Amino acid sequence: QVQLVESGGGLVQPGGSLRLSCAASGFTFSGTAMTWLRQAPGKGFEWVADISRDGTSTYYRGSVKERFTISRDDAKSTVYLQMNSLQPEDTAVYYCAKEGWSTVAVEGTKARRSGWSDYCGQGTQVTVSS
Repeated sequence: QVQLVESGGGLVQPGGSLRLSCAASGFTFSGTAMTWLRQAPGKGFEWVADISRDGTSTYYRGSVKERFTISRDDAKSTVYLQMNSLQPEDTAVYYCAKEGWSTVAVEGTKARRSGWSDYCGQGTQVTVSS
């Protein structure tokens, strides 16, 4: 079955950096677009970044552009999110998601839909605070 395991979260001071990793298994990683989502405390899901199936195209929400970089290593079936210049408003649980994730999470809503684990991981906490 699909497994997406995030790691690399933690507590960091404003202006600091973190690198999130997501190890994938149970599907053909190299042919699948990947996404990072996040959910701040008490808030709905936010789309953060996408990387295309071949890794040549990346897309970012406006508030993280120029600070975050999504990348992938198909040999390791892993997707990364390098986060620099972190700010308190970046505090959230960050989720790795595979193509099709919008069937189990809707931007702006809080609840996970049925089938969550077929598309998304369990998340890693990122806290930005002094």
